[in-house]
Amino acid sequence: MLSCSSRSAAGVSMHWGSTMTSPQCRASNTAFLTTLAWCMRMKCAPYNVPTSILETFWEKYCTGDPTVAPKWDYGTTLRHVVQPPNRELTSDETLNSTSLVPHYGWNRQYHTLTFLETEESVHARYGVIITVTGFTVPIILTWLDYLPYMTGILERIKPYLGYPATVGTYHVRPLPYLLGNAPTVGQSLYVALMAILTVILTTANYQTTPLSAWYANQHQEILAFVTYRTGTLAFALAPLVLLFSSRNNVLLWLSDWSHSTYLLLHRWIARIFGIQVLLHSFFALALYIDRGAYPAEEKMPYWIWGAVATVAVSIMLVASGLYMRRWSYEVFLITHVVLAVLVIVGSWYHVDIRFERQWGYEMWLYAACAVWFFDRLARVLRILKTGMRHAKVTDIGDGFVRVDVEGIRWAATPGKHVYAFFPTLNPLRPWENHPFSLLPTALVHSPNQSISAKSSDLESRMTDQPGGEKHNGTTARTKTVHEDVTTAGLTLFIRKSTGMTNVLKAHESLLTFLDGPYQNNSTKHILQCDRLLLIGGGIGITGLLPWVRECPNTKLCWSVKKSAECLVQAFDDVLSEVHEKDVRVGRRLDIKALLSSEVLSGWAKIGVVVCGPGGLCDDARALVVAAAKERKAVFELSVDAYSW
Repeated sequence: MLSCSSRSAAGVSMHWGSTMTSPQCRASNTAFLTTLAWCMRMKCAPYNVPTSILETFWEKYCTGDPTVAPKWDYGTTLRHVVQPPNRELTSDETLNSTSLVPHYGWNRQYHTLTFLETEESVHARYGVIITVTGFTVPIILTWLDYLPYMTGILERIKPYLGYPATVGTYHVRPLPYLLGNAPTVGQSLYVALMAILTVILTTANYQTTPLSAWYANQHQEILAFVTYRTGTLAFALAPLVLLFSSRNNVLLWLSDWSHSTYLLLHRWIARIFGIQVLLHSFFALALYIDRGAYPAEEKMPYWIWGAVATVAVSIMLVASGLYMRRWSYEVFLITHVVLAVLVIVGSWYHVDIRFERQWGYEMWLYAACAVWFFDRLARVLRILKTGMRHAKVTDIGDGFVRVDVEGIRWAATPGKHVYAFFPTLNPLRPWENHPFSLLPTALVHSPNQSISAKSSDLESRMTDQPGGEKHNGTTARTKTVHEDVTTAGLTLFIRKSTGMTNVLKAHESLLTFLDGPYQNNSTKHILQCDRLLLIGGGIGITGLLPWVRECPNTKLCWSVKKSAECLVQAFDDVLSEVHEKDVRVGRRLDIKALLSSEVLSGWAKIGVVVCGPGGLCDDARALVVAAAKERKAVFELSVDAYSW
């Protein structure tokens, strides 16, 4: 206790007795400064600690608050020690002169801080392990395909681990009672790996000291270390949670895992993250209650900000279910982003106020923010690159509209989608956007029809020139074209649903912004197949048409409801160019028979691309798995469904 210290009403402190000593008190108290300086000199001398490090430590930690500077620096304070002290300070007296720090007390503090630093190193190392594992597993599994003999091995594994759903045939279709989307077996293995690894790293390798100066017993010390460990691992998972949800996810470029896979993993890793946050809060609460410090700690700013982050995470765990997304995706998205910001901000102030950036916890938050800002910046740049556009919206009937955006020159490669903004549809929510399979406008018409139609349109605007020659009694006219023929453009076919798409109607010049294009599924393995079978339902035809031009040996099978026959009419031109097709109106496809027919035809490797309603996608997945297990042919499966 110093002469300027005050009694603490709470009766709980990490200092001797029940006193409170302010940073200002330490900064101006000569006895405290000289005693600390002498202690640093004597205890650090055997370790040859440079004076520069001692001075840095003095500036940052001498008063307990880096913003409150002591009245003297370290060297000046030492010069005020006239003669070496020869008596130890006892715990029940006021420090009025330069004294020796009791060896037993110093030794306890030394062991406490040494073990704490060791534990913090373990926490940080385990955090790196879980982040690196989550990031590199997709890359390693993708690059295995480049190793000798691995292609054949992976082809045999996929029907057992890659394609099947974990729960029955549910994958694109939601589980009963809207419990969510079941992962595939392969996705489940990744989730299990991350969950088991998190459990192991949370429970392993704790060390304690019987000389702890901060905790009354080993139980409290273990509680403290588990609190720090769970908090660190939660922070380590945060960059992965944000990365997997990103449209501009670097793993989409480094691996062949699909965007829908990463979104599913985003939800599962977020649940593991949420559990770690709740465990961190639970163990911290148990620790401070056991120490009798909770009434005082709960009023501290760092505790309040930590509570804000914990409450936000708890709400997200409950309010991010499929039932919420189905009820109102727009409401879900807004609340999700706001709560995520509260988690990051609350976590930042929680560790910044409590630890003053001492242990590097903020580095995990830097990484998480970097992922988020990169994704948002890339989205803005994509939109700016495309620029402001005006789309023509045509109502083709039965709740379907066609959106044509002129001047877009994107490659007609399959498996891509774009996010479309129509800000004038709802001026109060101009940020709303939805993903759609994209089609170059040239694909929607046969090439001959497209060019001839354009030429006919131009012919009506050609200018007659004087001085024409006569042939067979008829004056010929020279025609000058004032406009170039182009097939550049992007076409979207949209089925009206809730939200933004529900108010889409015929419009000649609808303000449009485009964020894309984005690759959903990898096309590498499908395009290496001998034969390509395209299976679609309803509006899913838009995800299949680019494959028709990409692969020469293709069969298109498409079924639509009788009420959606307008779609068939809209695609008459391009369908006429497809040599092998099975288009059914009001009748279901017999997928099992289609697969058997391809196998009987003798194809060695068959690619199956499915795009359509959830039931169709899940049925096709199950039947492809069954056919692949018979090993009469090798199957590659790609399911393109926006079940996000």
